[in-house]
Amino acid sequence: MARVAALLASPALLPFPSTALSTATSSCSCRLRLRPRPAVVARAPRQQPRGRRALRRFDEVEGVSKKRRGIGGGAGGAAGLQASSPRRDKGLAVDFKESQVAEYEDLEEDKFLNAVVKVYCTHIAPDYGLPWQKQRQHSSSGSAFMIGDGKLLTNAHCVEHDTQVKVKRRGDDKKYIAKDSVTVVGYPLGGDTISVTKGVVSRIEVTPYAHGTSDLLGIQIDAAINPGNSGGPAFNEQGECIGVAFQVYRSDEAENIGYVIPTTVVSHFLNDYQKNGKYTGFPCLGVLLQKLENPALRESLKVPSSEGVLVRRVEPTAPASSVLRKGDVIVSFDGITVGCEATVPFRSTERIAFRYLTSQKYAGDIAQLGIIRDGNSMKVQTILQPRKHLVPFHVEGGQPSYLIVAGLVFTPLTEPFIEEECEDTLGLKLLAKARYSLATFEGEQIVIVSQVLAHEVNIGYEHMGNQQVIKLNGTAVKNIHHLAHLVDTCQDKFLTFEFEDDFLVVLHREEAAAASSDILKEHAIPSVRSSDLSEPYVEGKNEVQKTSEDFGESPVTNFEMGIDCLLWA
Repeated sequence: MARVAALLASPALLPFPSTALSTATSSCSCRLRLRPRPAVVARAPRQQPRGRRALRRFDEVEGVSKKRRGIGGGAGGAAGLQASSPRRDKGLAVDFKESQVAEYEDLEEDKFLNAVVKVYCTHIAPDYGLPWQKQRQHSSSGSAFMIGDGKLLTNAHCVEHDTQVKVKRRGDDKKYIAKDSVTVVGYPLGGDTISVTKGVVSRIEVTPYAHGTSDLLGIQIDAAINPGNSGGPAFNEQGECIGVAFQVYRSDEAENIGYVIPTTVVSHFLNDYQKNGKYTGFPCLGVLLQKLENPALRESLKVPSSEGVLVRRVEPTAPASSVLRKGDVIVSFDGITVGCEATVPFRSTERIAFRYLTSQKYAGDIAQLGIIRDGNSMKVQTILQPRKHLVPFHVEGGQPSYLIVAGLVFTPLTEPFIEEECEDTLGLKLLAKARYSLATFEGEQIVIVSQVLAHEVNIGYEHMGNQQVIKLNGTAVKNIHHLAHLVDTCQDKFLTFEFEDDFLVVLHREEAAAASSDILKEHAIPSVRSSDLSEPYVEGKNEVQKTSEDFGESPVTNFEMGIDCLLWA
């Protein structure tokens, strides 16, 4: 069974105080070029987590990572690898000794290590089960490195849900507060003194990123990445930065498989941030593809050569839905031929997954597709946009939305909620929707009642929990904001909620409103709704009517896909 250390993510950008940057910035500029062999990863060794909360958080993150096919993060910020560190508990705890670092004393003198800093972060994560409050505050430490222009680069988990971020340079006792906001793209432990290890690049391929849903270019190295390694830079022998250490594959059958975010992905993130003032994400086509290795399958589709991939499903919210349809065969992308195994040429003599081409684009870019439809070749164009998930992997704004009506707590279904509640408590039908359903219009959500706060007004409904609300007074619920709008504008005597499995909840509207103050006071809740639901509701556009195909037979992410010949692009 694959085992992982923690979730890792895409980069995060930290502004560094100018007063602390004067010497180090000029003396160490990391050039973002890819030179695969060999790689040196610099980091600060992991400290043992303090207190019960830190240990619990590590276990929770590890549990989430297990769903990602054994790929997990190096657990928390400052990163590096030990060349010969004795391991215990299957690699999740590491003893660091000065003797292990001694053989790299020549590297210790290199000035590029001065670019590596330690990050101290205080986190307060949302409580998805009680969405009006936050969890207990906890601290972590990690690594980052300077990239010029007064900025530091680290993995996003190192600073997610931050309330304070401080950094400390190598050999400096003083900590500096990162004064501006932190841009988070993706997710969690650190150390004090620099240590280094050497490894060799094993392969470069499209890799699933553990924290999120993206399949992006990754560098596999043969040195283990232990808890505390994430966020540290990887250097080549010339002292040039080739990427960021970020996740590890752990299993009983394999050891020393670590992954580095290459400079091409880092550059995409930095360019996106500079262009838009925020991170917009990696775009995609929004289509489910099947490989065309079988000659009979190609012949039936009138594909003349060993090329192309078959479109099996198109996301309704993807711009490609207006030009592609089920049964089309994509044979080229921006003039580059797509092979029948869903690969394209890479470097001089290699091939790489077709998804690599879409990851090189930016949100809003146009792609030209060569397709075969009913035996006829044609060219079509489509805009590429980031994917719209019906059940999002990250919550915008950090705090989940909620609405309380007569003690019924409504909230959107999200991956963080599923992870916090545990899949066993959700029920198979709701979990299947989360894994197999696609959004049919932008802004669509699965709204559930997570719990019922007991009161005489909701007698008989106290047992409810984790059930999807379908309609209110006969009107289909589109999202949590729409539900709040329907409640606010209702003039009927009763509020009639229709839930999944034909379960009915009827409340007297005036009694429900009158009970709100008592319920809030009894449970120390500040408001009946989250602040985002106080904004006026705006009706969405281009909404698509649901069909029987909206609940597909294939998972909506490659992480859950059990068939190698099917993949989302």
